Amino acid sequence: MAHDLKDVRFLTVAEVADMMRVSRMTVYRLVHSGELPAIRFGRSFRVPESAVEHLLQTATVREGHVADSA
Repeated sequence: MAHDLKDVRFLTVAEVADMMRVSRMTVYRLVHSGELPAIRFGRSFRVPESAVEHLLQTATVREGHVADSA
């Protein structure tokens, strides 16, 4: 993340959900689990755009974790 706050762009949960094409609840789960850093302002969360980009770049799908129905 940027060290100077003027360079940080903060996104709302709805904006993050749109960007990631997931529900807002999924974003809240990521924030509460610590997988996605966020800052709380009152009752609202703001997520640094760089944190979303980092999560998307480093996220991987683990192969072999789908249960066989045999």
